[in-house]
Amino acid sequence: MSTIERPVPSPCVNICALDEDDICTGCQRTVEEITRWSRMDNAERRKVLGLCHERAKSSGLIWMLGKTPDL
Repeated sequence: MSTIERPVPSPCVNICALDEDDICTGCQRTVEEITRWSRMDNAERRKVLGLCHERAKSSGLIWMLGKTPDL
């Protein structure tokens, strides 16, 4: 008997504003990623979440534990 995997939830935090690169300042997804989210499978959603995490790190929104920001 196989179990059905639950959908990976959206990273939306209801702070919907695009920056100058058309990336949402709330969830860090691109416009294309936002509009395609409902049609993505879980593997693609996980890949997008990884990209969002990297974007948040590179923009300074999140810091890695043990790493201090460059001042």
